[in-house]
Amino acid sequence: MRTLTVQRDVDAVLIPSGMPIVIPAGTVVRIAQTQGGFVTVEVGGNLARIEGKDADALGLSPEELTPEAEKANAPPPENEQELAERVWAALKTCYDPEIPVDIVNLGLVYEMRTERIHEGENKWRVRVVMTLTAPGCPVAPMIVEDVRSKLLAIPGVEEAEVELTFDPPWDRSRMSDEARLKLGLF
Repeated sequence: MRTLTVQRDVDAVLIPSGMPIVIPAGTVVRIAQTQGGFVTVEVGGNLARIEGKDADALGLSPEELTPEAEKANAPPPENEQELAERVWAALKTCYDPEIPVDIVNLGLVYEMRTERIHEGENKWRVRVVMTLTAPGCPVAPMIVEDVRSKLLAIPGVEEAEVELTFDPPWDRSRMSDEARLKLGLF
């Protein structure tokens, strides 16, 4: 893990409690992961998540943290297949701040549906049904909002609904082989 000194006071969220904190300038932190446009740091024995827009406080560039799926300035998709590809790419930039595997490979996305809002227009509605690794996850609202905002960042997506469910409950069998390998579960 890379060690850095915080260059200015920066807002963060404690993981897993979800409590907002301010990490003061001069604090030494260790980067745990940079995923999905966020930085998770270890500070004082705790994990904290910092938004990519505040990367400069760590001496990083926000552009370094912007997922490829958000960088494209593409026109709205012409059809549902093209939209579905973009939605899955965006979902693969969403992470539980404690786990270095995206929500798709973790098996947290149960359903994804797209539909055109008005026939003949490239305006779309996206609905995602997902779960979390644990029902009592205190950062659940943060993860759901991250998914929603990344869906709305896709050109042409006008509406995004993210439903959280725990039926059926998540278990490790839902993880991809890639996720198991990354987490050392093989």
